[in-house]
Amino acid sequence: MLIVMKHNAAPEQIEVVVRTIREMGYDARPIPGGQRTAVGLIGNDGRVDSARIEGLEGVLEVIPVTQPYKQVSREWREDDTIVRLPNGTTVGGSEVAVMAGPCAVEGESQILDIAHQLREMGATVLRGGAFKPRTSPYSFQGLGLEGLELLARAREATGLAVVTEALDADTATAVAEYADIVQIGARNMQNYPLLRRAGQLGKPVLLKRGMSATIDELLLAAEYVLAEGNDDVILCERGVRGFDTHTRNILDLTAIPVVQALSHLPIIADPSHGTGVRSKVTPMARAAVAAGADGIIVEVHQDPPRAASDGAQSLYPAQFAELMAQIRTIARSIGRELSAPLSEVGIR
Repeated sequence: MLIVMKHNAAPEQIEVVVRTIREMGYDARPIPGGQRTAVGLIGNDGRVDSARIEGLEGVLEVIPVTQPYKQVSREWREDDTIVRLPNGTTVGGSEVAVMAGPCAVEGESQILDIAHQLREMGATVLRGGAFKPRTSPYSFQGLGLEGLELLARAREATGLAVVTEALDADTATAVAEYADIVQIGARNMQNYPLLRRAGQLGKPVLLKRGMSATIDELLLAAEYVLAEGNDDVILCERGVRGFDTHTRNILDLTAIPVVQALSHLPIIADPSHGTGVRSKVTPMARAAVAAGADGIIVEVHQDPPRAASDGAQSLYPAQFAELMAQIRTIARSIGRELSAPLSEVGIR
């Protein structure tokens, strides 16, 4: 339920609404807007006596939120959420963010070298796995804490923000200490204790769509994070399972405009996991930007055939440079721009 206040409602009137909601046994969250403040009622099961609230001074109207996800929905917040990173990158709004890097951190020289190359090509966020959830227990599982330390070193050297995946509550705490964005992978999209923990860490969360998840299930997973008080959630379409074997997954680009109609949260696309085939990554990245994605996250490796994981879907640096030029043109054609290179925002 959303309580919309009159444009001239006094802070004391807003506080009375908040106090009344809490007296009724629910939680309340003020939502300041450009013209007026709204107050969200959280924790209800749909059976709330709105008459007690409607009669309070300063209340304009009470609006039921019909979607099962409340704080994630457009009904809750009409304006787009813009996630702001420490290095000046924004996810959402008019800019298109580019996150890139290897599937896994393999060593100091590898991650520092690729980070410098990516920065020069215009990426502003470095991706790289320190903890790797793999289908096989015998596959490379990542460097763990050492990988996080190397990512932090790469950020210090280049100014790139860092996004990396957490596997559970313990690794989430460690990731939040070193990274700028805590990633929840597709396999963990419905790991509810992890989602709650991620919502408590005070860092933006990148939430990937599960391999067989509906859009509603993705939005409900995001609701777990917002319910803990963290509004900085970035959704990610990374492909769902299909039956054809020519690509790893089916990159559902329709999810981008669908999510944007249903939710105020930004959504990016992952064409690397969405296709699993290097030659398909660039076409689908172009298509994602054209479809209105707020960013892309792409795997790039200096020597993909020697990559510890996901080499087959990793771009060579030269291919990534070409992709950047192409999506910059596409973004401009629809009235957007790629995030400004770090040298242009005062980071040396």
